[in-house]
Amino acid sequence: MRYKITIEYDGTNYKGWQSQDGLPTVQGAIESAVFAFCQEKTEVYGSGRTDAGVHALGMTAHMDIQKETDTETIKMALNAHLREEAIVILSVEKTADEFHARFDAKQRYYLYRILNRATPPALDVDRVWWVPQKLDIEKMRAGAKHLIGQHDFSSFRAAECQAQSPIRTVDEITFEKQGNEIWMRCQARSFLHHQIRNFIGSLVEVGRGKEEPIWIKEILEKKDRTTAGPTAPACGLYFEKVEY
Repeated sequence: MRYKITIEYDGTNYKGWQSQDGLPTVQGAIESAVFAFCQEKTEVYGSGRTDAGVHALGMTAHMDIQKETDTETIKMALNAHLREEAIVILSVEKTADEFHARFDAKQRYYLYRILNRATPPALDVDRVWWVPQKLDIEKMRAGAKHLIGQHDFSSFRAAECQAQSPIRTVDEITFEKQGNEIWMRCQARSFLHHQIRNFIGSLVEVGRGKEEPIWIKEILEKKDRTTAGPTAPACGLYFEKVEY
């Protein structure tokens, strides 16, 4: 039976989603919990591959297990075996045998949190990017408009990105104030490695007043990663949800 699972996790102490020998990963921890529950070795396929330090509010994955049981039992058992981890299974659903968490995804949503105040975080260490300089959110919005649509995003992809093409379509980028925080949400069917963190790194340069919004368009047109701003820290990024 194939199951679709929704997962919440704090990525601070994990080397990302994808299993790596000898290293703590989210996928590895869940697969170990599945084995502890039903003594079956199965691969848990995620809808995305978050980097080290990136969090998730609603990562979706699928897995196949043979044990005859119900979804509530699976959820409770996996959470029991994950109690020493910063990972929680929010829901478990039976799904079609042909369902694939990664390849069937139609839209992915990410959230980036910036703490924009003079004093550093006490409660949200490793969960926000602290930027003490005052940011102009309207300039950041204006810069982000140049990133909407289908483009060659070579200027915003990591050097180690393994995607065959730098062409992606970004459907929406929004900014909102949440108290002392600025939240950027970004949605697209798929993203390049570090694409959102590179967006934020450059947009914060605009928000600080170091560059004008048109600079984002100029970066995009140059198709050269060295012309863009720094890569924002992983700690502020959250995989929010996925639509199928």
